[in-house]
Amino acid sequence: MLSEDRSSTILIVDDDEEIRYSLGRVLGSRGYAIETAGSGEEGIEKVKNGLKPELVLMDIRMGGISGIETLQHMRSVNANLQIVLMTAFGTAQTAIEAMKFGAYDYVMKPFDVDKVIEIAAKAISSNQDLQSASDYEKKVNYEDYKEGIVGTSPAMQEVFKVIGQVAASDATVLVTGESGTGKELIAKCIYQHSLRSGGPFTAINCAAIPDNLIESELFGHEKGSFTGATTQRIGRFEQCDRGTIFLDEIGDMALATQTKILRVLQEGEIQRVGGTETIKVDVRVIAATNKDLEKMVEEKEFREDLYYRLNVFRIRVPALKERKEDIPDIVDYMLQNLVKERKARATRVSNDALKTLVAYPWPGNVRELGNVVYHSAVVAQGDAILVKDLPENIVRAVGQQAAPASAPAPSPTPETVAPAKGEPVSAPPAPAPEAAVEAPAAAASEISAPTPITPNAVVPPPSMPISLPAIYDRLYKELRERQEMRILGLIERQMIERAIKETGGNQARAAEILGITRNTLKKRLDEYAS
Repeated sequence: MLSEDRSSTILIVDDDEEIRYSLGRVLGSRGYAIETAGSGEEGIEKVKNGLKPELVLMDIRMGGISGIETLQHMRSVNANLQIVLMTAFGTAQTAIEAMKFGAYDYVMKPFDVDKVIEIAAKAISSNQDLQSASDYEKKVNYEDYKEGIVGTSPAMQEVFKVIGQVAASDATVLVTGESGTGKELIAKCIYQHSLRSGGPFTAINCAAIPDNLIESELFGHEKGSFTGATTQRIGRFEQCDRGTIFLDEIGDMALATQTKILRVLQEGEIQRVGGTETIKVDVRVIAATNKDLEKMVEEKEFREDLYYRLNVFRIRVPALKERKEDIPDIVDYMLQNLVKERKARATRVSNDALKTLVAYPWPGNVRELGNVVYHSAVVAQGDAILVKDLPENIVRAVGQQAAPASAPAPSPTPETVAPAKGEPVSAPPAPAPEAAVEAPAAAASEISAPTPITPNAVVPPPSMPISLPAIYDRLYKELRERQEMRILGLIERQMIERAIKETGGNQARAAEILGITRNTLKKRLDEYAS
């Protein structure tokens, strides 16, 4: 059975009765169910006895145990509680301690009512987001991706095929693709599957070494060959004999150095800077660039003969935006890696957060995604990454709002709630007439006999342009006129039944269309059948 429709519950913990009353009035008028506790001990007891509030608003300084201690005790009972701490003492220590122990946020006294309402709405939205993370399933076996290259998309399958074709040979390989796509991982994968895997592998970033030093880095130098050359130095090509050298960003290499690289590829020999001895080297070269080498050849910025020597086999690594279907697997792999290295505690990601990651265009490709996952896993307060944990620019770019769609608009004039203990409290204004029915989105009850929805009731006439907001508006009004009180449950069931019918009972495909997991779909179908 689906859970009964009810308001989100807020637990207010404060030893000041006036603050409990004021906050209760303000938030209760917005449709939230209010529970109160006069001490940290009482609040802990309520949570231990089964109260599962969507939000806890709690003072930091109270008689008895403090808000920080209460937070820790509550989190030991329910690790996923969203807790907002209240304080009149905004010290650095307070802020650091609050966030260190997993508070969703903290607010300063005296309160601005609009700010409290906004934070409450966002925290409850995050709680709802967290519930969706319970459906998260492990997507990859970490041990299957030792090379660190994750992806089952057609674009990546083509990359793997070419790696398999060239790995066992000594052919020179040119890896191209945008910055951050993982070109070095491809080079390492070729090396690990090659006949030279027992030999050395070294990577050189040609763009990071000044032109006057790169020859010494690659080929070595003799003592006294230039100022500062106090000893003989063995270069990377000699060090890498019978192994593989990866020349990253080769498009940034100076023309003079390109000439010497060409000699290595043609003759298999080098000379140290300042030396006269010809030294034979047996090295496989894999080069990479994010530049258009063909265009550089036309503009005489890259040697044509070197280009052809490098471009024996070419592997183009697709940009992340070209293989978005791989993002869930990549995120899962990255989370497992962070947990293995003990760099973060988050092991899963909510549905909404994952949808946001998939929708983002990723100009920085996999490298940018890795940074975002690391950031989000570190700031996550529990074991799940929520939308609120993602960097603001990611959420803003995707166009998602942190607050739930059903959150009421803030009152036009700010008011103050109990600024400090013992001070007079201003009564909150009477709620607007519709406030009694405005509440955060809640789980819908099962509908044993849903009223059929006819297309004509919700779709604009053919002569009118179809607008989704208009459809939603007409649908809502139609159902309210029928005095339906379980709109979400009704629409959810109708959509699920239509998806199942469209796919001929294929639950995996229906779940994909609906944007939910197959487990969630199965639960709903079981509930409808009970």
